[in-house]
Amino acid sequence: MKTLDANKRSDFFLELLMIILAIAMVIPIYYLLITTFKSSSEATLHPLGLPAHWKFSGYADAWRAMNYPRVFMNNLLITVSSVLGVLLCASLAAYSFARHQTRLNNFLFYFFIIGVTVPFQVSIIPLFRLIRDLGLIDNPASVIFVNVFTLISFNIFLIKNFMTTVPIELEESASIDGCGVVGTFFRITLPLLLPVIATVAILNTLTTWNDFFTPLLFLQSREKGVILLEVYRNIGKFSVDWTAFFPMMVLGIAPLLLFYMFMQRYIISGIAAGALKG
Repeated sequence: MKTLDANKRSDFFLELLMIILAIAMVIPIYYLLITTFKSSSEATLHPLGLPAHWKFSGYADAWRAMNYPRVFMNNLLITVSSVLGVLLCASLAAYSFARHQTRLNNFLFYFFIIGVTVPFQVSIIPLFRLIRDLGLIDNPASVIFVNVFTLISFNIFLIKNFMTTVPIELEESASIDGCGVVGTFFRITLPLLLPVIATVAILNTLTTWNDFFTPLLFLQSREKGVILLEVYRNIGKFSVDWTAFFPMMVLGIAPLLLFYMFMQRYIISGIAAGALKG
């Protein structure tokens, strides 16, 4: 009986802690959204209060100031190209590592895994010089290439571990029927990798869409900029109008939030399959 009461008290305090943490996380989101409908003076006087007069012009002003259609398309181009590049390169490499267990392949696999532990920032100077020598400064291709080769290591790890759960007998049957290596991969193996492929696509989309530093480093003209760069460029040198700044932030995260809400059911299952199986 005492044990039961102790368990109930433990569950109660755990639930209370979770509620407090949830409130702590919701308050900044509430503050962000509610400020977009206030005037500057009202946001200063009553930061958490509801607006006396709901002001919707902030979103229209942010749309024009950012040239939102242009930066949205730039963001979309870089994100889609980067994610597709990561999926193609990582899945092909993982297929080789999983199906051809040689000393060279094992060495290369662990070499790629080391890339997970190396911060991207340590290679900024040589990477910038390489992109400059290739003539890709102020070209979206520079950001796409950097995204692919900085994200590929972790994705190889996820896909390879998931691939070990795919029965190799299916590929052997395809080979007996005359299907080559490339055909076997794209017709047999790749469709079976859809759970982890979806997870990789989601995680890389979140990372690439929210990337600020790489476009800041390589995209210099405003016409090539992405959403977060445009938000940054609309910040004043000595002061910030939060009622103008926050609508830009909402416009920046809204497409990603909708994408995440639609795809979130794939995240947990895909990570668990890629990290724990095999």
